[in-house]
Amino acid sequence: MIFFALIGAGVIVAVLVAVGMSIFLGRHGEADHPRPGWVPTDEVFRDPGTDRVMRVWADGAGGRHYLPDQPTGASQP
Repeated sequence: MIFFALIGAGVIVAVLVAVGMSIFLGRHGEADHPRPGWVPTDEVFRDPGTDRVMRVWADGAGGRHYLPDQPTGASQP
């Protein structure tokens, strides 16, 4: 019986760790500002989880990165 209680506790801890990581580490591929060498693409979408408009940026190695889109004319840091 204690075996099942330990498994249940382990599952609860794993879920809490996963939720904590998703909150504090950000979403996959998301960045706070563009890095040198990243190029903005024409691909824009609305993130269903945050309702923010995101733009896809490409790096020289073929990687894709997602940044909140800024209105036209806004400067990039």
